[in-house]
Amino acid sequence: MILRRIILSLSLIASALFIFSCEGDDEGGNGSSNKPKARGAIGEILVVIDSTKWQGPAGEAVREVFQEDIKGIMRSERLFSVRRVDPRSITRMLKLANNIVYVTSFDDRSGGSQKINQQFNEESRQMVADDPTMFMLRSKDEFAVGQEVLYLFGTTENDLIRNLRENKSKLQNLFQVRERERLGRTILKRKSGELSRLGQDKFDINLNIPASYQLVKDENNFIWARQPTPTADRPDISLFFYQTDYKSEDQLFPENLVEFRNSITRNHIFGDPNNRESYLVTERREEPPLFNNFNIQGNYAVEMRGSWRTNTYSMGGSFLSYIVVDEKKGKIYYMEGFVYYPNEAHRESLREIETILLATEFPNVEEAD
Repeated sequence: MILRRIILSLSLIASALFIFSCEGDDEGGNGSSNKPKARGAIGEILVVIDSTKWQGPAGEAVREVFQEDIKGIMRSERLFSVRRVDPRSITRMLKLANNIVYVTSFDDRSGGSQKINQQFNEESRQMVADDPTMFMLRSKDEFAVGQEVLYLFGTTENDLIRNLRENKSKLQNLFQVRERERLGRTILKRKSGELSRLGQDKFDINLNIPASYQLVKDENNFIWARQPTPTADRPDISLFFYQTDYKSEDQLFPENLVEFRNSITRNHIFGDPNNRESYLVTERREEPPLFNNFNIQGNYAVEMRGSWRTNTYSMGGSFLSYIVVDEKKGKIYYMEGFVYYPNEAHRESLREIETILLATEFPNVEEAD
């Protein structure tokens, strides 16, 4: 609610709240078309904050937001890759980063914070003082095309820290959605026509799967696609889709969803195709699955994140799935992506899986009437 209030207020306060100080480096002229393109890998954020502030409570609060451990996987991995730079040291090249977050409080007299504070006029500071919940300003394409610049501020450091912690999940979601959309523009440019037709024929849904994925198995209510030729430098990512009848809400209880997943993989997916005992199972001991309620195109859904292994303990990795309910048709759709990439990070593979699965198109609810 607080974040929505801030965003809705931006159109009214932007001119009073923020004055850009170009510092003689007009990077784009008057039109964004003349600006260079933003640069940086998916999942990277440049945090611009005074060095002393970064080492203190405010820096800790920023790290809690952007460097929180990803839940639901065995290996410790951060949500984002954060690069910290002092405001007095930021260069033209660094200003081309895809994601930049400036952090300051108006009571901070340190040199780095004052560098950022120079961009706020007295009227804007008074507005923030009058409303301590006002703590964020988004600026798109400020220095480069395709860029997201976020300013996080407060009259006092305590105000800043409080708002960061109260809005942690919303700030995380802002960049997670942005990075998913950015990745989607790249990997979904070319889609598999074969898998799209198969999804329509079998499930009456549109599977938007990159052309780099190939069909592995097509059985009754089950489809399995996979990236071919994984290597030591390339993760092994699989996607599978399954449909069954929706009978009761009991099917959506966490324990029942785990058993549902296991029943699918037990019958269809094997680490060694020649060994029927090498089927995939859900890891429940070290890192049990996490569940979140979702809404996918108006349909109730459940997100499940966790770890998997083969029944023979020969392989293991991470997975992400969505269980989507179509009450009108009386169907449950199970969509999952799982990754096998031993001793390597899984974060970006899971982001790719999330991007592809959430691009699935379900029948329009009104058309089903």
